[in-house]
Amino acid sequence: MYKNIEELTQYSVFYYFLEVSNIPRCSGKEQKISNYLVDFARNHGLEVIQDQAMNVIIKKPATFGYEYAPTVIIHGNMDMVCEKNRKTIHDFEKDPLTLRIEGDMLYATDTTLGADSGVALAYALALLASERIPHPNLEVMITTEEKTTMNGARQIDPTLLNGSVLISIDAEEEGKFLVSSAGGVIGQYKIPILFEKPKKEMAAFQIGIGGLKGGHSGVCIDKGRGNANKLLGRVLRDFSAQFDYYIEEISGGTKVNAIPREAEATILVDTRSFEELESNIRKWNELLQIELKSSDPGVYVTCQRVEQKFTKMFSKETTEKVIAALTLMPNNVQSLSMDFPGLVESSSSLGVIITTNKTIIFESEIRSSVYSLQVEIVNQMRMLANVLNCEVAFHSEYPAWSYSPSSQIRHLCEKVYKEKYNKVAEVISTHAGIECGILVKKMDVDAICIGPDIHNIHTPSEHISISSTLRTWEYLLSILKEMNTM
Repeated sequence: MYKNIEELTQYSVFYYFLEVSNIPRCSGKEQKISNYLVDFARNHGLEVIQDQAMNVIIKKPATFGYEYAPTVIIHGNMDMVCEKNRKTIHDFEKDPLTLRIEGDMLYATDTTLGADSGVALAYALALLASERIPHPNLEVMITTEEKTTMNGARQIDPTLLNGSVLISIDAEEEGKFLVSSAGGVIGQYKIPILFEKPKKEMAAFQIGIGGLKGGHSGVCIDKGRGNANKLLGRVLRDFSAQFDYYIEEISGGTKVNAIPREAEATILVDTRSFEELESNIRKWNELLQIELKSSDPGVYVTCQRVEQKFTKMFSKETTEKVIAALTLMPNNVQSLSMDFPGLVESSSSLGVIITTNKTIIFESEIRSSVYSLQVEIVNQMRMLANVLNCEVAFHSEYPAWSYSPSSQIRHLCEKVYKEKYNKVAEVISTHAGIECGILVKKMDVDAICIGPDIHNIHTPSEHISISSTLRTWEYLLSILKEMNTM
């Protein structure tokens, strides 16, 4: 095992992983990492293109003997999901990630690791920097905003690339080849706030849900994990049946594509209802710890007195609308695939709640590998908006990536894997939305998606297997070495 991070940098892959971990790269704020990639290419004498979306394309000529092999596009994204534990002091816009090793695993301390983009960057940079790796013509394409809108992939100009084969480094399980993915769209409700003045005998309390595992809302939606936003809705709905209260503010989650781990609401309660409030908090702690004992054993419900005096609160009508929305919004697995046993076919996840000066915003990500089922969930959300008399809009739609039975790159990858490891790789589909759906449709390329073992993606518990990262790197080099047989 490795004693420290510096020991890992003897491997070019981890040398560059550490490099990119020192550069801020949250989704939508990729200028620094994009410029780093451009400077890297120029320093290595390579052709480089940086477009208006901050996407970067770097081209490297084939090594001797591979001039007539198919040109390969190595694809990854440069942005990461920037999540941290609530009490963690870390500024993602300027602070480098603090990496640590535990056995075979590499972690960031109390923040996301960004491994699903960091590995792609590390592999690409190690390939481009090497003078000894045999390979065909390479076009390294690194996109922006993959974790949010996939705007980078949408903005790629396909005429800038000549490759017919795309190897995407965006999978999270070694030995499992990703060959299709779900499409999706983001839905956003806006409920206008009507305000009232608090009564003198009212006091404020902050109700919180926490201790949940969260996770990627595509990859982890079938794990039975609690959604903090929906759980908070259940608690608030139950309060309504026990005593009068009014919401002053509500929030939950930070990323629409992550299952929310924390949510909270500030409520104003009549002083005569304090005992009922405390009793209900105890009850919900017991209930949720029983319900989620397997998936989220650390779940808790908190109640803290807020000494601040408030001058306004949501009206009863607005409070009731919020509770209705939290109760009725489609959430979790909606259907399972009949073609890939155990695969989620369609789902919806309420990822974010934000209170602004005038509205409460609810954002959900809807995913499906069958477009008509995606439309059905959208229609449910439209009907709920009509009932609530609120605005609903949909944006950032992305297409599904359909399975190709005749894929030559898949056949080559399977052959190389069997020869290298004497076992059969698993061909899989994912319920997550990935850029291959956009890129394959736009560029008409033969694509496959691979990657090492990454765990607890998009959470502060995210970690990556060091040995798997190195094995997958060697496997990628073996694929490139065999490209002149295609």
